[in-house]
Amino acid sequence: MSTPKLRDYARQFDRWLMERALPLWWERGADHSAGGFHELMALDGKPVTDAKRRARVQSRQSYTYAIAHQMGWNGDWRSAAQHGIDYLIHHFRMDDGQFCTLVSSRGEKLDPSCLLYDQAFALLAMAAVVKVLPERSDLRAAAHALFERLQAVRAHRQGGFAESAKCAFLSNPHMHLLEALLAWRDVEPGTVWDTCADRIVELCRSKFIDSREGFLREYFEEDWAPAAGEPGHVVEPGHQFEWAWLLARWGKLRNDPEAVQTARRLFAHGLRGVDAKRDAAVHAMRDDFTVTQPTARLWAQTERVKAALILAGPGEAAMLAEAEKGAACLWRYLQTGVPGLWRDRFEPDGSFAEEPAPASSFYHIILCVASLNEATKAP
Repeated sequence: MSTPKLRDYARQFDRWLMERALPLWWERGADHSAGGFHELMALDGKPVTDAKRRARVQSRQSYTYAIAHQMGWNGDWRSAAQHGIDYLIHHFRMDDGQFCTLVSSRGEKLDPSCLLYDQAFALLAMAAVVKVLPERSDLRAAAHALFERLQAVRAHRQGGFAESAKCAFLSNPHMHLLEALLAWRDVEPGTVWDTCADRIVELCRSKFIDSREGFLREYFEEDWAPAAGEPGHVVEPGHQFEWAWLLARWGKLRNDPEAVQTARRLFAHGLRGVDAKRDAAVHAMRDDFTVTQPTARLWAQTERVKAALILAGPGEAAMLAEAEKGAACLWRYLQTGVPGLWRDRFEPDGSFAEEPAPASSFYHIILCVASLNEATKAP
């Protein structure tokens, strides 16, 4: 399902992606001498070379270029996709097969913590690279070893996995783990990935989502009750959209219409966090839907588009209109002096923060463009 306006946006975003962003972030965003990808690129198009490097960025950039190949990019996707994942394995992998959080710009381990969030993105990247480069059997073996390790040391007796000792019980890393499991399902269907994905969906439906109101929470106690104090009241509009997209995907795979209806309720709650003045999803609210962090991050706008598109059925003009509005808002973030960059923070006064473009946003953007392309392609 699409509209003429959505088809125009799809062409516009795809051209920007293929001709500007993908070449720029490979040519300048990659560290071609020491390996890996830079975290940031200044708005003049120069990488910030001394910034510390997070594991999730190396994974996300590898994933981005693997997906770019599937979308038809004719650049050096093969080198780019392997550039980040090989750096991740060489500099971030710990002795037990998990990946630490942070290294210096020279590749020295700075934070030995291993977060579930980062393991999820490592799994996601490995699935994407194996799908386009099946000869990388080493990545397949590494993914299985990592998954087995997660089950051995992080599995929680009441379902799900622990994030870290400091902040153990979160919904967000499970969201990305579900995404990774669905990616591996595409590579190896009918295996352990499916079973774990089903369990995470059940945990989401039974614990992460408020049983009365139907919105998703972020922070929890050990028994998956909402966390004490303010953390237990946090609601992020972007995550309502992102979980909606994932639950709709899972529901369609499993022929579970109730999962799709749950996704629709999450989407509706996400819209409660869209600021009417900017038509942009804010970063955070309380569970009474009062806004606590009015800055609108780029990633949340991509998730609004993705969720609206996957939920739009025949005759659903309202959902298609939401996708159009989300795309219009997102396009504003991409208006930079150097084409191929982006802004990250849309402030309440209508201005964008003057700061380098974070590489971590690229993963969100390319998935949004892929969703637009899929939704608007001719039958």
